[in-house]
Amino acid sequence: MKAVWYRATGPAREVLRYGEVRVRIAASGVNPSDTKRRGGWLGMQMGHARVIPHSDGAGTVDAVGTGVDPGRIGERVWVWNAQGGGRPFGTAAEWVTVPAAQAARLPDGVPWSTGAGLGVPGCTAHYAVLGDGPVEGRRVLVQGGAGAVGHMAVQIATLSGAEVIATVSGDAKGEVAVGGGARHLVNYRREDVAARVRDLTGGEGVDRVIEVDLAANIATDVEVLRPHGTIASYSSTSGPELPLAYYPPAFKDLRIHFVQGYLLPAPARRAAIRDVTAWLAEGRLDVRVAEVFPLADTPAAHELLESGKADGKVVVAVGS
Repeated sequence: MKAVWYRATGPAREVLRYGEVRVRIAASGVNPSDTKRRGGWLGMQMGHARVIPHSDGAGTVDAVGTGVDPGRIGERVWVWNAQGGGRPFGTAAEWVTVPAAQAARLPDGVPWSTGAGLGVPGCTAHYAVLGDGPVEGRRVLVQGGAGAVGHMAVQIATLSGAEVIATVSGDAKGEVAVGGGARHLVNYRREDVAARVRDLTGGEGVDRVIEVDLAANIATDVEVLRPHGTIASYSSTSGPELPLAYYPPAFKDLRIHFVQGYLLPAPARRAAIRDVTAWLAEGRLDVRVAEVFPLADTPAAHELLESGKADGKVVVAVGS
């Protein structure tokens, strides 16, 4: 079996456990968590003698374990959290085995590359937007509205009835955010984000912030939130330590929700899978793909993602 590894080679699991399916992978999605784990970010350890990377992917079920409906064989699926529970073998391989629930139906006609971009970005964005309650009729600020998670968050918030404001770094990224449904744009490189958001909302502020870099933006988020609002933050790459003053958020009764895309509560995961799959089937949800690499060029895929220059989702093509 062909596979990509970052210490040693080895076969993927051929013996299925109870309740598992085997998926022949067509496309594997690369996420920042994959490159961070591979690079030993914040002291992350291998944990195994060999690791096949990537948690997200898409392909076809070609075998099922005991207790799984044989009718699933041949089903097109998107895979999430393939490396969950300490599993060392991810989707950068021709086959992967996962619990049956972690292979969700991929609607007919949806490209494999799209399916490979749903697990972390789609489910994380869904939980960040809706994990603290409905957003219909509310204002949502999406920081980084053209990134992999941010673009999904803009779409999900819009589809859920919110008025979306998105921050972007330039005109091209602005077009992406508007294409996803953002009603207003703020160029964080040229504008004072807090002042612009206050202006756009008539001084009222927003009800929820979807945050890509909490350490960098926490003061702005606190300033633009209405009382009882929430910051749903899924990353803080610029710094793991937060420059947090207690009383500004306390005087507004604000909440910070630390969103972990690999650890959604079961009801939130089911809701994300249900909604994402339905919106895909209806043609209402878009995954922007920056570039597709062949399996042998997985190192280049990682390097592109780490460079910060990827304009969309980075995908590795595994099958034909």
